[in-house]
Amino acid sequence: MKNTMFKMTMGLGLMALAAQQVNAQTQGQNCAPRAVVLKHLTEKYGEARRGIGLVQQGSVMEVFASDETRTWTIIVTLPNGMTCMVASGEAYETLTEALPASGNDA
Repeated sequence: MKNTMFKMTMGLGLMALAAQQVNAQTQGQNCAPRAVVLKHLTEKYGEARRGIGLVQQGSVMEVFASDETRTWTIIVTLPNGMTCMVASGEAYETLTEALPASGNDA
C-alpha cells in the first residue's frame, strides 16, 4: 500500500510537470501520432508504460521506462490523438520507499 501511495505521489508531481510543458511541446517537433510514439519507445528503447494520469483539458500523461536500458520517457497525449514527448532521460530506477507517517514533514 505504501509503495502504491509513493508511486501516486510521484505521478502527481510528474503530471504537474507535464501539464506545464504540454503547450510548448504541441507546437514543436516532439509530437507525432500516438501509435508512432509508442512503437518508437517500445522498439528503440524497450520501454513499457509504468504510470498514467490525467492532466489539463482532457490530456493523458504517461511514464514509460525500461529496467534493461534504464531509460525513461514522459509523454502527453492530447484529445486529438497527438502524443508529445515532455521529458526523457537515463538511469531509471524503480523505488519502493515508504511514505512518511501522516503529519510528519519529509
